[in-house]
Amino acid sequence: MLPVTENPLHGGGLVRVHVFGKTDVGRTREHNEDAFLVADLTTMDNSLGPQVQNHALGDRGTLFMVADGMGGAAAGEIASAIATEVVLSELDSKWCRSGISDPETFAVAIKAATEAANSRIHRYAAEHPENRGMGTTATIAGMLGDTLYLAQVGDSRGYFIRDGVAQQITKDQSLMQKLIEAGELTPEEAEVSDRRNIILQALGPESTVRVDLTHQQVRRGDILVLCSDGLSGQMHTPDIARIVTARLPDLEGACTDLIALANENGGPDNITVIVAQFDGEGLSHSDGIALVGHRVYTGEMDARPTIRVSASDLPPETDEERRASGGAAVSSTSPSGVPATAGGRSDIPITREGASQPRPAATPAGQEARVSVGVLRLLFGVIAAAVVLWIFFRNRS
Repeated sequence: MLPVTENPLHGGGLVRVHVFGKTDVGRTREHNEDAFLVADLTTMDNSLGPQVQNHALGDRGTLFMVADGMGGAAAGEIASAIATEVVLSELDSKWCRSGISDPETFAVAIKAATEAANSRIHRYAAEHPENRGMGTTATIAGMLGDTLYLAQVGDSRGYFIRDGVAQQITKDQSLMQKLIEAGELTPEEAEVSDRRNIILQALGPESTVRVDLTHQQVRRGDILVLCSDGLSGQMHTPDIARIVTARLPDLEGACTDLIALANENGGPDNITVIVAQFDGEGLSHSDGIALVGHRVYTGEMDARPTIRVSASDLPPETDEERRASGGAAVSSTSPSGVPATAGGRSDIPITREGASQPRPAATPAGQEARVSVGVLRLLFGVIAAAVVLWIFFRNRS
């Protein structure tokens, strides 16, 4: 057990983290393309042993991550494994080993680590054509002080359970979410739509990615649930709250029961879940007023555009990646001719060869793609003057 230490980021009070995570292949898939990660960033222990399942929150925080790989055959497994490995490695080098410990730097580091994972997967796919089109979702939560910072890409989800009520705190980057926001579908209609598995973004298919960075203040007794859509797609939000609260304080049992319900409802996809509860004097009691939900992070870096990470900025390919690339060639197209993703679904816009659709060419910096209003006014003025002069001289003649 870790020694009890005080964290100045939350007023000197102790915050305790109780956590468990579990993954299951489901009832349809032949192999598991999901991955998850729980790490005490102060000790860099990601074993999920007893010392991590119940630990004091240190001054470098705690990391939780779920990744749902896609790409067919082994490509999805590789993508989700690379994502978890790179995110942890980047946070270790850019955050844990730095001399800076403010929340702003922590939030920036989480977003940058997500972008680095995207670049690494994209580079791996380019170097291994048999895995073209591979990718993974990523829902990443970092706890520092009394605040969770979440980075979201894709449709894996984060939920918060407070006072027995569960609320989704991430927003799906999916076609259904866009249609719901546009008023074209209700959430109930989206749940049964044939297009509910189409996502608009993932780590890997393109060289850059837009990370949705949010935050949530944590109260004493709050519970975080991260999961892949193999779980969230097989039950309603109240089911998650009911099962978790009924099992407290047994978080391992809560994970087991959530996975069991997903399998009872068909288990059509891999199922992964992390459940974490936060307690201790370093957290305020719930006042019944503070809102829970999707809250965009508005730190100084909020206006920073998504950066392109070059291959030279990344560490060399790991032994695990090299071993993975030595296997049998992987087809990126399903028997139906549709590019294969996790479970054969077409999650992101891709060509028949499995490569991502090219974006329209960007306008070079400093150049305006459209004619300015001032130029148009001048042009129309010249034309009008020419017409008036033409009429004048015609009438005189």
